[in-house]
Amino acid sequence: MLNRYARAVVTKVFTPLARLLLRLGVTPDMVTVFGTVCTVLSALVLYPTGHLFWASLAVTVFVLFDTIDGIMARILGRSGKWGAYLDSSLDRFADSAVFGGLVIWFARGGNDELTAGLALACLVFGSIVSYVKARAEGLGYTANVGIAERGERLVAVLVGAGFVGLGVPLPFLQVVLGLLALASVVTVVQRMSTVRRQALADHPA
Repeated sequence: MLNRYARAVVTKVFTPLARLLLRLGVTPDMVTVFGTVCTVLSALVLYPTGHLFWASLAVTVFVLFDTIDGIMARILGRSGKWGAYLDSSLDRFADSAVFGGLVIWFARGGNDELTAGLALACLVFGSIVSYVKARAEGLGYTANVGIAERGERLVAVLVGAGFVGLGVPLPFLQVVLGLLALASVVTVVQRMSTVRRQALADHPA
């Protein structure tokens, strides 16, 4: 739900920029790779050094490229399987960098093993959320369900880390990460249950 409404607003705002980039000869794939590289660098440079607010702000800006490349592809009429594959694959790098950067900071400079562990749990469970969907689609099923899709996970962690970077007490981020990890587990169960129903419908025995 969050993805759908957020993308509608961002599409309206960034369509002029997408058209400008196309006129300059920039391709959707170039925007996808650029956004991912900048997201990874921002997360792995700023989070591990304790700049939680600036890291969250920078990642938020570059994550918008994840929408701009799609707008460009639709304008060109090239919204195909390659673009979706590249986008989804590079998303895994970006997500891993965000949670990995938090793990590094709180395991070392932040000296908080609980927060580091919660961030690691979010990283692991988030990867499983993405995997069970990809595996389902590879088998010909759908798994577009869940309370913690990628958009929700990113918004939660960026808001939580950003507020703590502004001075909000650390327990706020711990609660956010704990709930996010739990929501990811629930999403995995929801998706596996959905695929199971489809599989049983195909093979009742």
